[in-house]
Amino acid sequence: MSESQPQPGTTESSNPQTTDLDAMDALAVVRCMNDEDRGVADAVGSQVEEIARAVDVIAERMRQGGRLLYCGAGTSGRLGMLDAAECRPTFSAPTGQVVGLIAGGERAMLQAIEGAEDDQEQGRCDLRERSVGPADCVVGISASGSTPYVLGALAQAKEAGAASIAIVCNPGSRIAAACDVAIEVVVGAEVLTGSTRLKAGTATKMVLNMLSTGVFVQLHKVYRNLMVDLQASNEKLRQRSVRIVAAAARVDAAEAARSVAACSGDVKQAIVTLLRSCDAEVAAALLAKVDGDVRAV
Repeated sequence: MSESQPQPGTTESSNPQTTDLDAMDALAVVRCMNDEDRGVADAVGSQVEEIARAVDVIAERMRQGGRLLYCGAGTSGRLGMLDAAECRPTFSAPTGQVVGLIAGGERAMLQAIEGAEDDQEQGRCDLRERSVGPADCVVGISASGSTPYVLGALAQAKEAGAASIAIVCNPGSRIAAACDVAIEVVVGAEVLTGSTRLKAGTATKMVLNMLSTGVFVQLHKVYRNLMVDLQASNEKLRQRSVRIVAAAARVDAAEAARSVAACSGDVKQAIVTLLRSCDAEVAAALLAKVDGDVRAV
């Protein structure tokens, strides 16, 4: 089969269920898309063991001071940038610990940069500029599994000794073969042929959610199911901090607010002061002994 005729069920192939898409009314289009989306979670579910492997690899590197770098083009790159941006407010990830790289640079977040995804050398250059090394982990994101920019980035990562992880939506891809861990979420043909911002984009977002959340759970940024390391940078998040402390320590909002204030906004310390009946200084010392693990304290 020639390159102009993609294998059935791949991201560039035609979906036999939607060949009359242009003749459908709005309700039929929406129902069709909803039906197609039902299989996305199952496709992601087929890869949970590989996703968990990736979480362990990334968490281990981060414990050694390493970084997580997402690399992609177009929708894949934008989703990586989005996940990276959310890690700081959600988990108080230090600046630069989770990095999103997109073919064409930050300008490509808002507009298409023609030809950027075909620049393999730029993928290498973007990693060299960030001095990627053995402590780091590079996640190459590509629905097709063949994006040159991502292949270049992964080649540079390998040469630098970094761990490499693939998130792709076609089986047996070049990018998957180039990585230490391959997450192959095969979602099949899109409703709109080749529009991988649809099912492939949804699958990618789900996997990224699992990777970053799973990693920061491993790094003790969560107690029970609470965001105890959030960065309270606005009033909404300051109120959330109080609610988290109240829920974790089983106290009312007023007592939680006093503890948060006494701990200069540090949610973990506030929880420990209440559960261990100690002051902020002792709480900080207890947390330091167990790498910030509230449950261990």
